[in-house]
Amino acid sequence: MSDPKKRILVVDDEEDLCEILQFNLESEGFDIDVAYSAEEALTKRLEKYDLLLLDVMMGKMSGFKMAEKVRKELKLTVPIVFLTAKDTENDLLTGFNLGADDYMAKPFSIKELTARVKAVLRRFGAKQMKEEGDIQLGELKLDLDKKRVVIGKEKIDLTKKELEILRMFIENQGRIFSREDILNRIWSDDVIVTERTVDVNITRLRKKIGSYGKCLKNRPGYGYFLEID
Repeated sequence: MSDPKKRILVVDDEEDLCEILQFNLESEGFDIDVAYSAEEALTKRLEKYDLLLLDVMMGKMSGFKMAEKVRKELKLTVPIVFLTAKDTENDLLTGFNLGADDYMAKPFSIKELTARVKAVLRRFGAKQMKEEGDIQLGELKLDLDKKRVVIGKEKIDLTKKELEILRMFIENQGRIFSREDILNRIWSDDVIVTERTVDVNITRLRKKIGSYGKCLKNRPGYGYFLEID
């Protein structure tokens, strides 16, 4: 099975450019959404995206201001690539100080942009793989070093797949995963696994994590997601 498509949000007030970017990036296998202002982009569930392409110079709110909100207020680590007509040293420093992962000056080559987007996603994926330690959800602690889950003082025995599913949901709170998405992420190396396998594993996981099980929800026709009440 192939990896699920990476989701990218393009934020630019130039509709023609958005159309060009959407067409070309979708041709490269990405799942693209578009917003024509920072204000519109901030109404979306940004945690579901794997990368943000932000224009710097937009109407009321600039891309820099939106990036600041994403990093400081929303506390999201999603990779950000700035698109801008500016190419001065001060602008570059401003972008990177706000947590940008790359910076493309207009006009740019679509091929170069696509290559840079892929490189940023690779780097971010590698960084996530290296970051071991604890993931906390209230009293539930997922110890990545010891590959175990503890709720309060109680150790919870999870299978490897159950632990991987739980980690995926905690790291992507609010994002909906279809059964196919989960199969691709968790069982990518297995040859024959059915969607029913996903339901069985999530049912078992819900029971094992007690009161936290109710946070693992299903939206019929769409898939599963983690939501803290």
